[in-house]
Amino acid sequence: MSKFAEKLQSLSKSSTAPMGFHAAVCEVKSPSMLLVVELSAAQVKEAKIVAEVNADAGLIMSEGSNTKTIEQMVEALGSVPLGVFVRGMSEKEIDELGGLGCDFVIFDTKATARILSEKKTGKFLTVEPSLDQGLVKAINSFEVDGVFVSRGVDSSVAVEHLLIYRRFVEVLEKPVIITLPSLATKEELTSLRQAGVSGVVAASGLPLEALAEMKRTIDALPREARGRRSRAGVVLPQYGGSVVDEEDEDQ
Repeated sequence: MSKFAEKLQSLSKSSTAPMGFHAAVCEVKSPSMLLVVELSAAQVKEAKIVAEVNADAGLIMSEGSNTKTIEQMVEALGSVPLGVFVRGMSEKEIDELGGLGCDFVIFDTKATARILSEKKTGKFLTVEPSLDQGLVKAINSFEVDGVFVSRGVDSSVAVEHLLIYRRFVEVLEKPVIITLPSLATKEELTSLRQAGVSGVVAASGLPLEALAEMKRTIDALPREARGRRSRAGVVLPQYGGSVVDEEDEDQ
């Protein structure tokens, strides 16, 4: 399985303290969100920075990445997983990604359906925030490890964005990762976590100090009170008619 997909799965697993005489053993703290850093296709030095801050993954979003670049990025990242956006790649090039050390691929709704059967890497679908809710729900039937939600060029996280992300979290049974056009504040990251977002993608070209600070902020966020929907007790809307009180019904 994809290393990045495994990290996402670990977010939903609550660790329990050991019982008996070993109850004093300290728990290993895991983050409540993951940090992915976008990489420029030809800037290997960016990958070294991503590895230095111990980000959860690096991501090449530019189209048409060649074999040599991917191999260099994988080497520079070390143990940090690498994802590649496959738009513009041939089926042969996509098939070769796993052998090059690529951990996961990202594709959009225009990609050939053949990519859904890819077994060598993790698979993530990227969608626009305006995607119809019925189509969002249909993603649950696909064998993908998560969904990346793109966003505009706004410099801050607005309430409107939180509502959109929450809508995806409520409908999807898969992790939701969102892209950030700039650095996010502690308050914004906290709001994203509370909305149920599982990971954020930082823009490429950010300095080491900025990425390191963002990583520390994310790692310090509390794990409790994540915004995932509770499956139990879902209240469905009622249309027409009136609600009958128990007293009226008895009469």
